[in-house]
Amino acid sequence: MILDYILWNPSPEVFTIPSINWPVRWYGLMWALAFIASHFFMNRIYKAEGRTEKALDSLTLYIILGTVLGARFGHCLFYGPWFDEFNTYGQLINEGYLSHPLNMLKVYEGGLASHGGAIGIIVAMILYCRKQKENWLWLFDRLVIVVPLAAMFIRIGNLINSEIIGRVTNVPWAFIFSREDNLPRHPAQLYEAIYCLFLFVFMYWFWKNKREKVGPGFMFGLLCVLLFVERFIDEFFKENQADFENSLPINMGQILSLPFILIGLFMIWRSYHHLQKK
Repeated sequence: MILDYILWNPSPEVFTIPSINWPVRWYGLMWALAFIASHFFMNRIYKAEGRTEKALDSLTLYIILGTVLGARFGHCLFYGPWFDEFNTYGQLINEGYLSHPLNMLKVYEGGLASHGGAIGIIVAMILYCRKQKENWLWLFDRLVIVVPLAAMFIRIGNLINSEIIGRVTNVPWAFIFSREDNLPRHPAQLYEAIYCLFLFVFMYWFWKNKREKVGPGFMFGLLCVLLFVERFIDEFFKENQADFENSLPINMGQILSLPFILIGLFMIWRSYHHLQKK
């Protein structure tokens, strides 16, 4: 029965600015909160470890650009159509990125991939470290503390937008995404948001209490393993985002999670051997 489940149909818009008829959307607001909250906690970390606020402001700009561009291009590369798609009547239903490359820049239309965002962050951090002469392992170990916090806000935005929906289920906490269909589904976005909140608390606690007891790169590796193992598992509760995934043994999200898990395990191993040599 529908009453056994949670009927979910919030408006994606918070309000509209009347003078310019510009809608303020929950998804954009969640992205803004992700950056603001991340900056707040990174500021505490930077002050505690003797870095300047100016250096953090510069890093924030790199991260914002790396995250948004990486997430957008990641979506286009991993999930978007590269060729024009037509229906049986020969009508164009999807513009391919090869024939319409400027469509990749339409971030405002949605379509952001978290794995692409992760790659964009890594590239942005490497460029930042080269310019600022910062130790990249030190920075990676600190930035990963706030990554799950930002991910929590973004997944809440996905939930409000009724996107990245879960598979059909009969669990009593299932959501009925009215804009999608009338079927009860796993709130996979909420699962990940809750997990990311606990992961942030754990990583922040680990930094405050254990950072001096582990080698460089350990926290980066730990985050990669804990976050992307969860991402791999959570994909079992989600609908595939693109039709081609239906023919794969595991979906694209799971395939993209595996390299991050392997990188994380390697960084933990590397950190352990670094301590052994001391």
